[in-house]
Amino acid sequence: MAAACYSPARIIISCSATTTSSSSSARPLRVAVVGGGPAGASAAEALASAGARTFLLERSPAGAKPCGGAIPLCMLDEFAIPRDLVDRRVTRMRVVSPSNLTADFSRALPPGAHIPMLRREVLDSFLRRRAAEAGAELVPGLVTSLSLPAGPADPYLVHYISSSSPEGGGAGRGVLEVDAVVGADGANSRVAREVGAGDYTTAIAFQERIRLPDAAMAYYDDLAEMYVGGDVSPDFYGWVFPKCDHVAVGTGTVAAKPEIKRLQSGIRARAGPKIAGGRVVKVEAHPIPEHPRPRRVVGRVALVGDAAGYVTRCSGEGIYFAAKSGRLCGQAMAEEWARTGAVTEAGLRCGYLRRWDDEFLLMFRFLDLLQRMFYGGNAGREALVEMCADEYVQRRTFESYLYKRMVPGEPWGDLRLLWRTVASMVRCGVIGREVERLRRLELQR
Repeated sequence: MAAACYSPARIIISCSATTTSSSSSARPLRVAVVGGGPAGASAAEALASAGARTFLLERSPAGAKPCGGAIPLCMLDEFAIPRDLVDRRVTRMRVVSPSNLTADFSRALPPGAHIPMLRREVLDSFLRRRAAEAGAELVPGLVTSLSLPAGPADPYLVHYISSSSPEGGGAGRGVLEVDAVVGADGANSRVAREVGAGDYTTAIAFQERIRLPDAAMAYYDDLAEMYVGGDVSPDFYGWVFPKCDHVAVGTGTVAAKPEIKRLQSGIRARAGPKIAGGRVVKVEAHPIPEHPRPRRVVGRVALVGDAAGYVTRCSGEGIYFAAKSGRLCGQAMAEEWARTGAVTEAGLRCGYLRRWDDEFLLMFRFLDLLQRMFYGGNAGREALVEMCADEYVQRRTFESYLYKRMVPGEPWGDLRLLWRTVASMVRCGVIGREVERLRRLELQR
């Protein structure tokens, strides 16, 4: 059993046994999970359910990451998400081009299917509570540094500032002595910096929560909209997504982060009368990764979710991949400890990274290719929206998104899609140039 010694200025939690053991029954595995979003909470639940002593550190339990809040339908069952957490069930999805041409995805949605929309503060809180019910110890606090072990039998020391001490005396400094660490602390991961996991490019997501008049909110009852164009983002898209009693209106960019407020004005202008009369109730901004980090496992430290870079380009999806990576990582740590009495870098690479890459690497590369092809200019964006009007494209999109599987296409359907892609790119090159000309004229007035 662990012994805990407290003082007003310092909290130390340690175990008398060494890090490795010839038998995993000697004591439970000890893991610090840094970050309490979907990735961290899912990792903590998997570890605690397997008998590991799990510390889940979250610096801002009441906070929430700016996020569209869409999740794939399969996540509800796979992660046992209660249906009453879902704010809206989107059955109509529209993509709007720079010239305001619209592709309506409603036709190809499978019968009974929908896109669940949630608020992150609701989902994250639920997942943390479930991790605690499985046995994880919630630690409200900010991780400040990580002391690395001198050898394979030595522990990691996780230094943090607690937001409340056991005596109720306010903030105090604490240290956790653990066998392994899960970094689930977002795009600006402190854990990743401490272990030298390498840098990566980040985007910024900016979002306003807008409470609309009843009639306007009724319009978005089951509708989500995505807008593409240089006026809303030079390399991403803008969105209007429905939540419980408001809509989330936002945009993201890598290339023009200093101009994010101008781009936000662009999405508000494009949505125009549909959000007129709304009242902004919250403004949020947050970095999101553009690609996986160079090193996702370093020693006995594994990165998951945004900290690992698991956000898809083109679609910007990250919630499902965060939860999935956290669960895979937690299971891999627990399985290796049960089998060998240790957690190792080689074991994490095999049990976690290989499983992740086998299941999702192809999907990430495909979406990266789409982003490069269609988001570089308004001509490509016009072509993208034109293609999205095709029922075959919509059906393949929903198969991939709703159920997280890349299924083989129909040979004739794929050939027709290739031909349509080339034709759209050629035709929309003319449309894109005309849109750019009209926008320049508008700016000159």
